[in-house]
Amino acid sequence: MSFVSKAFPEQLVPPGEIEARYPERGLLDGALVTRVGPSPTGMMHIGTLYVGLLNSLLAHQSGGSAILRIEDTDKLREVDGASNFIAESLKSFGIDFDEGPFDTLGNLGEYGPYIQSQRKEIYHSFAKFLLESGKAYLCFATTEELEQIREKQGQSSARTGYYGEWAIWREKPAEAVADALNVGLPWVLRLRSEGKHVRKIAFTDDIFGKREMAENDHDIVILKSDGVPTYHFAHVVDDHLMRTTHVIRGDEWLASVPMHLQIFEAFGWRAPRYAHVAPINKVEGVSRRKLSKRRDPEASVRFFEEQGFPKNAILEYLLSLADSGFEQWRMDNPTTSLFEFPLSLESFQAGGGPIFDFDKLDHVSKEYVSQLTAVEVFDLGVGWATKHDTELAARLSEDPDYARAALSIERGGEQARKDIRKWSDLRSEIGYFFDDWFDLTEDKISEQLSFIELAEINKLAQDFLKSFDLNDERTEWFSKMKNVAVKHGFAARPRDFKRNPEAYKGSVAHAAQIFRVLLTGESTSPDLFSVMQVMGLDRIQRRLSIGLSS
Repeated sequence: MSFVSKAFPEQLVPPGEIEARYPERGLLDGALVTRVGPSPTGMMHIGTLYVGLLNSLLAHQSGGSAILRIEDTDKLREVDGASNFIAESLKSFGIDFDEGPFDTLGNLGEYGPYIQSQRKEIYHSFAKFLLESGKAYLCFATTEELEQIREKQGQSSARTGYYGEWAIWREKPAEAVADALNVGLPWVLRLRSEGKHVRKIAFTDDIFGKREMAENDHDIVILKSDGVPTYHFAHVVDDHLMRTTHVIRGDEWLASVPMHLQIFEAFGWRAPRYAHVAPINKVEGVSRRKLSKRRDPEASVRFFEEQGFPKNAILEYLLSLADSGFEQWRMDNPTTSLFEFPLSLESFQAGGGPIFDFDKLDHVSKEYVSQLTAVEVFDLGVGWATKHDTELAARLSEDPDYARAALSIERGGEQARKDIRKWSDLRSEIGYFFDDWFDLTEDKISEQLSFIELAEINKLAQDFLKSFDLNDERTEWFSKMKNVAVKHGFAARPRDFKRNPEAYKGSVAHAAQIFRVLLTGESTSPDLFSVMQVMGLDRIQRRLSIGLSS
């Protein structure tokens, strides 16, 4: 066809030579080569993180390779810097890829480039091959003509699309194509479909199982008028050359499988196995829908970063959505890296999709943080605050030993504290340890301690200070507090005041609550003895010497 060189005037490497650059991988039996292909059209979606985690785990646990491939063919919607942000975000979560585009290393791997905009000549070489072999054709249909086709299809209740009698350039003679090229008419390259809508194609999805769907009979666009490939064409070429064995992606692509298998068949290539993952959903009223990056702030990974959710906690939550067996595995393996969880495609749910539940995320996050040491909480908290709460970062860093001591209270052991779910909680959960953040008014005292008068509170606090010694062991400290409490009308039970029952003000626990409010501003807190040990004598004396009128 004389017009082929006119359509592709550049000097292209023949497909055979390109194939030689990408040899078959020497894989062990059962090893998976997976890929994640995010599009840099905006923020990092939680779904990208979800699918990235699954692809990385499944590949590495099988002894295979995980590929990160930036699919930037949609130039109109591309956001500057999004590619680097996606790569760095995945890396910051500890999700490892063996191959891909990384700023510090360039293209890492032998099957790149891993950014589709850098593979244009490869796509053109294979597109030219399809054109030469008659499996694709040039289409010069205008926007107006395509709109007229849609209107006529609507009027006749025909299926919409460019196929059969509606494919007006499919059977045009070579002379007409050459004439259109010679006058510079814009064109797209379409696949010449041999499919029939009345026929079924059978395939097996590794999550949905055996499926039968109508063959694709549309002559789909594979190269746009600007020479950029469509996703349908580019991912087939890339998955073949990169020797991908398993395409694990969102189930919104399930309906496109017949089309993709058709492109593989046009080249005579073996298709990878497909596994379509149900997307993360959200309940809204009585219905459920996919998380939307336009409507739901939690659809963005940046949202969780700004809130301060620990990255590992987010990954653990995502694994619990993917595989219901993860929670039991975590209970049985509390200290094992989450990346060692034996993930399996067989355990994935087909259709529907898991529901994003903030209460569940909070629970998972609290459990995760409760297992960390005080040093780990301090380091991770300061790391987050340095970017998102500079005042908190400065406060924690000005006396690291004091901050770590505060964080060490009730940390470790079976009854570890579970008050911190995200790093932004540090301000409220340990802020009372810092004098300039501690704000306790008489009104707040009255609200928290409505069972006792302010004057009585002052007397109790002053009596306790007379006997308090920071060097006391826990038992001696409690004995002194109990003695002072009994003196002021607090005991285990009312009958302990047989001679003067009206003097009973409450239990010793009520007395402890008074000290807790005076020291922390709250009626609940971590272990009071430990709190006082960390605060030190001067701070305790200042807070218990509240100066209320007696």
